[in-house]
Amino acid sequence: MERAELVSLLTPDGMTLLDELAEQGTAGDIVQTVTRLRKAGHDPQLVAAALTQARLRARGRVKFGEFADRMLFTQAGLEQATRLRAAAMHAGRYVAQGLTRVADLGCGIGGDAMAMAAMQIAVTAVETDEVTAAIATHNLAPFAEAHVIHGRAEDAELGDVDAVFFDPARRTSGHAETQRLTDPSDYSPSLDHVFDVARRLPTGVKLGPGFDRDQIPNDVEAQWVSVDGSVVELMLWSGVLAREGVGRAALVLSDEGSPELTATADSEDEPVRALGTYLYEPDGAVIRARLIGDLARTLNAGPISDGIAYLSSDERHDTPFATTFRIIEQLPLDEKVLRRWVKGNDIGTLEIKKRGVDIDPAAFRTRLHPRGRTQATIVLTRVAGRHTALVVERA
Repeated sequence: MERAELVSLLTPDGMTLLDELAEQGTAGDIVQTVTRLRKAGHDPQLVAAALTQARLRARGRVKFGEFADRMLFTQAGLEQATRLRAAAMHAGRYVAQGLTRVADLGCGIGGDAMAMAAMQIAVTAVETDEVTAAIATHNLAPFAEAHVIHGRAEDAELGDVDAVFFDPARRTSGHAETQRLTDPSDYSPSLDHVFDVARRLPTGVKLGPGFDRDQIPNDVEAQWVSVDGSVVELMLWSGVLAREGVGRAALVLSDEGSPELTATADSEDEPVRALGTYLYEPDGAVIRARLIGDLARTLNAGPISDGIAYLSSDERHDTPFATTFRIIEQLPLDEKVLRRWVKGNDIGTLEIKKRGVDIDPAAFRTRLHPRGRTQATIVLTRVAGRHTALVVERA
């Protein structure tokens, strides 16, 4: 989004048009919608900006629910924004420790600041990009506890706050198509600055879940978070925000709750054991946190091969930290064998999961020619070091 587009949206005509689109929807022929709005006398640039916002708001409901219907977004800002449920979890940490004045440095479109302000935290949100800062100002307007500053995170005054939240920019600058930064030294603000502040003030730092573990400071709590089965972030907590005795944590957020697996450090793996009746696929947060060994012990299970995150046991246990499958059949990982199996079992809908094998599941599925009337799930992996296909069903 360009500055001129944002300015036009923030006018009374712009807000009215957005409300009209929210009521009427944008489904159907986009050309007819544009023609209708232009005939009604709306400026073409405003129409384009409003339609873009309507589409972004529709996508934003995945992260922000009904709040998205009054928010403004950029494409990049929405992609990088914290999901509302995770943001509420972040804010809850500060509330639990009685921290009431927080600087959100690198606030983006304001998702985390919204959650903090909703919990009566006085939040100062700082954003370096002018357009994004203006959008955050709009999104935070309903909250008297929040205000936005357009400026660099490194220049923020921290004398009046008792805690900090960082979400360093991990993509190239821009409001639409951006590229992921692979070198943490290119983050904005720099991690050197972030970790320096974290040593002085209670701090939460949001990073990508694949962040290099070797760069995690020794004196912080590292918490990997998954939402509905997808690992979405790594949170680092310092000072009183870090829980005593917790160095590694895997938090699993879903409609069923928010269970968490914690440990002082990476857990020791269980030894490989023979394939049993059940296969457990640990949640990605558990894998990232390297707590598979602790999970295995709670399930009386063990890995099916060295370096493979799948666990197996003859016992079935319900756990929020893994998906449980019953093993139906064990086959060699041979394309011809599996093609015959698919045909012989009249398979038409085929789910392929894999770990520890260099195979593209989508391309492999096509080559197996599933054209029947039944469905199946196949796990391509290694069992005791050998490439194997496991036919499974969810238990």
